[in-house]
This record gives sequence, C-alpha cells and structure tokens, in this order.
Amino acid sequence: MARLSVAQLLPALNGGGVERGTLEVARELVRRGHRSVVISAGGRLVPDLVREGSEHLAWPLGVKSPLTLRWVWPLRRWLTEQHIDILHVRSRLPAWIGWLAWRGMDPATRPRFVTTVHGLYSVSRYSAIMTQGERVIAVSETVRDYLRRHYPELPAERIQVIQRGVDPAEFPPGYRPSSEWLDPWRQQYPQLRDTLVLTLPGRLSRLKGHEDFIELIARLRARRWPVYGLIVGGVEPRRQRYADQLRQQVRSLGLDNVILFTGHRSDMREIYAISTLVLSLSAQPESFGRTVLEALSLGTPVVGYDYGGVGEILARLYPAGLTPFGDLDALTARVSELLTAAPPVPPEPAFPLQRMLDETLALYESLHQAPRSCT
Repeated sequence: MARLSVAQLLPALNGGGVERGTLEVARELVRRGHRSVVISAGGRLVPDLVREGSEHLAWPLGVKSPLTLRWVWPLRRWLTEQHIDILHVRSRLPAWIGWLAWRGMDPATRPRFVTTVHGLYSVSRYSAIMTQGERVIAVSETVRDYLRRHYPELPAERIQVIQRGVDPAEFPPGYRPSSEWLDPWRQQYPQLRDTLVLTLPGRLSRLKGHEDFIELIARLRARRWPVYGLIVGGVEPRRQRYADQLRQQVRSLGLDNVILFTGHRSDMREIYAISTLVLSLSAQPESFGRTVLEALSLGTPVVGYDYGGVGEILARLYPAGLTPFGDLDALTARVSELLTAAPPVPPEPAFPLQRMLDETLALYESLHQAPRSCT
C-alpha cells in the first residue's frame, strides 16, 4: 500500500465514541506507516494522539458561528500544500467547512472525501452534508437504514457499513480490576462493596436517559432490592442546569447515598467490571452503542431499550437485555429478572476493533486508487 496522508476533522477531542474512534484510526494509520493528522479544537485526548505519532492542528471547526466559515480558505490552502490524500470528516459543521474547502480545489489533485455518519441526525439540509462523501461510512445497519430512508438520492453503492469495534485485549472477558484500582475505589465509594451496582455511562445530557435510570433505582429500592446506581459521565458547561436538576431529583427521592455521580472517568473498563448490570436508556435511538459493546465484551450483562444501534447489538449478542423503549414497568421487571439470574454473556467478540480498522484503511486505499470524477 502506498503511504497515505490522512486528515480527520471533528469538533474536539474531549472524549466519547466519535473521538475514541478517531484516535483508533489515527493510531492504526501510524502503525502502518501512514501520515495521520487530526484537526479539532483540542481537548483532553490530544496528548494521547500526539504521543501515538499523529499530528494535531488546533482549529475550531465545530464552533456554531458564521465566523467559522473563515477557516474554509486556510483549510483549502493547507490541504493543497500538505498533499493530503484522504479528507475524512466526522461531524456536521466540520464537514461543511471541509466540503467547502474541498469543493474549491482541483478535482484532479484534491484529496478523496470521506464522511462517517456517527449519529441519527435530524433530517435537514444541514445534516445532508454527511451524505456528500465520495464514500459514506455508516457505523451500523441502523445508520444505513436511516440514510436509505431519509436520503434516497444517496446512491447505495457509496454507503459502506463499518461497525464500531472493541479491542478484546483492552476489554477481555472475565476481567477483574487490580487491587491497586480497587483499594482507592472502595475508599471513595465504600457503600458499593459487596452489593448490586447498576451503572449508566454517558455524559450528562437529556438524551442519555438519566431520569429513567433514577426512577428505576427508586422502584427497585421500593421492591427491597439492595441496589446502588452509578451515573458515570462529565458535565458540559452549558448543561450544568440539567446536572443540578438530576441531583435535585435524587435528593427528592431520598437517594443521596444510593445514586452516585462520578463525573468523567477514564477507567470505564474497571467500572464496567465491578458493575452488576450496565444500562443504556437513551431517549433517542443511538447510532451504535459503544458502551454497550464494551461492557458485554467484559462479560457484564447490559439492559437497553430495544431500538437503534443498542437494540441491534443486544439482539445479536445479548437478547436477554432487550426491553421496550420508555416502558418503566417492563424495564423494572427485566432488570429484576437479570438481578435474580442473568444469562451469561457469550465470550466470542462479535465486533472486534481490528476488523473496523482493517475495513476503514481498506476503504481509504480503494478510494485513493479509484478513478476521479471530473466535477
């Protein structure tokens, strides 16, 4: 394979599935001898990215302001000067900036343009930019179906499903945390020792189902289940009011010492491993459901609403965890059943990370070699 120069564009590198997927592809590009550049506003993952051999340009292409359009011309100039082979955009506003820069370049020499649809976005002209890639990566069958339904003008042959993956070496079945991790964890959360722990991972956003999770814990407690709830996720500055509302909801139910807010954590593997169950209760269908896959990879049972990417994963790997969307009675009953006797999670990795990386880099290479359009 010829050495490629690949630039990935996204708003920031603070954490989350899109960001981690970006780092995984960047790492694999470097491992195979290619040049990897990520353009974002920065964030806590930048040191990891640079340490692993990629370059980072701190350009705020995801700021929702007309002023962001000023980056079109510097990006076009940079793409030309740096002889970038693949321009891979992963979010809508950076995709607009990337597409506007790319469209004004010489079709014979400009990079090949790739988009990844990571979310089930609102259907609009703004979101339609994600269908403009010469190749459009869908992160699940759910996303491919969404694209076919809402953007019928997108040729089916331009869509390629590349499902997200988990490294079984990083999330091995049966993993148990070390005493070096467990000792400080137990000091911080002594009430979680030798009890039932239900975990809801995800940033504090109205879409992640925190209200349903809090209500679930309250109902289980009322049924005399000795459960504790972990809400694991950071608070974005503009969502502080929502985080305060959640804490008030917990206080009003008398669950202050039962439902614990950990904030952002980088040790999710260990937290999944000490959890009795992991929950996925998003108010809108997820495009994939990476946290579900990570927990299942470790062997931790997951209960999630039966729609979107989460339903897709659970139907394939752990159908015992499926529950109808928004039905709190059914959710409480299903969790009670699994707390009583949960079927074991199958140990074989169904979505390995290496397959995702191989398929992504194969797409880059095939597109790089493919005939170019004259427009």
